[in-house]
Amino acid sequence: MGEVSREELPLPSLFERGRKIHQIATESGCDPDAVRKGCEVLEKCEDMVGKLGLFSSNETKDDISTANLKYILVPYFLGELIEKIAQDDRLQILKASQAKLKEFISFCEIMELVPEEELEAVAQAKPTAFTDQRARKIARFKRQRAAESKLQEIKERKERRGRSTRAAAPSAPVEAGEEDVLDDDGEEEREAWLTTISLAVCKALDLLEMLKKEEDMLSAVKERQLKGGEEEFSEVVLDERSKKAESWHRDAAIRAQYTKPAQPITCATFAQDVLEGRAKVSQAHEHKHQPMIFGPASLVGGGLTSERERMAAQVFQPMHRLPTMSIEEAGLKEMEMMNKWQEMNVKLMEEANSAWYKDNRKLGTSENDNEDDDDDAVQKARAFDDWKDDNPRGAGNKKLTPCG
Repeated sequence: MGEVSREELPLPSLFERGRKIHQIATESGCDPDAVRKGCEVLEKCEDMVGKLGLFSSNETKDDISTANLKYILVPYFLGELIEKIAQDDRLQILKASQAKLKEFISFCEIMELVPEEELEAVAQAKPTAFTDQRARKIARFKRQRAAESKLQEIKERKERRGRSTRAAAPSAPVEAGEEDVLDDDGEEEREAWLTTISLAVCKALDLLEMLKKEEDMLSAVKERQLKGGEEEFSEVVLDERSKKAESWHRDAAIRAQYTKPAQPITCATFAQDVLEGRAKVSQAHEHKHQPMIFGPASLVGGGLTSERERMAAQVFQPMHRLPTMSIEEAGLKEMEMMNKWQEMNVKLMEEANSAWYKDNRKLGTSENDNEDDDDDAVQKARAFDDWKDDNPRGAGNKKLTPCG
């Protein structure tokens, strides 16, 4: 079977594929082609997140749904994978990786996911003292260990619950829908993703410091190598300036996504279809507006996955009839009826102005009809005269007179 192209994959599948490549590359390492493939998948995932408008600069972590929390990690995964790309120009790779990691840190700062002491260190332009750096690294290391312990605890809790469910299955069969209710713990899932993001923030800050030191070292080596030739040095300076300008414009475009969000998809039903894989972002201007459906998101697809959703489907239902078509579809229907009515009027006008119709009207009002009407009038007048002869005026009132 052929592999499904990245353009046809839904957002959750793209994210899961990119996350697995990042995990393999981080833990055991993988070949350069797999790293580049993972970067392409994560770039496509980042593009879909921007088009769907999942995040806004006016929101905080409490406003983001549990299902969308994981997409905050996309720039972090991309920044770590870019750093592992094998390329001759190592300096350019370092700058691209730092740009993605800074984008991740900036967005987490907007979402209030970065600790206060880290924000103070980032806000200071001058380098801090060695003792402050050491204390900050120790605090960051403690937060990282606490996050790892918490994730391990959540994982073990899920495994224990799964074993308990499987052990209880032979003695007490679980009815349809109850197993999903046992595993469907939204608070636990939200806690796991928030902890993962906190752990990623610690790792991103450490990686940023390391990449900055490597960049300074490579820049110093490059400057020493270029001291011999003035012309070559001037060309490199121009290249550096052009790269800085490109990097500045790229960072400004990335920041504009949060200061001025991209044009989101206005149809909520279509956005849900894109998230769940029933539609593609490229079909944004080809979809039809569906009638509004109340209930959980799974009801839109027509499937009830648990008893909780079956109960939720019976709550908050409208008491009135829902519309069967959108305003656009109703307008198209009226336009179609108007066109048919105009076509019918044009045909009637053509028939009325045609020679055949006029000839038929002339034949209908011929002299024969006029003669027949005159004969009927004469016969009626003669019959009335005969009646007046037989019934003279006042003949029926003789008995009513005094002398009669």
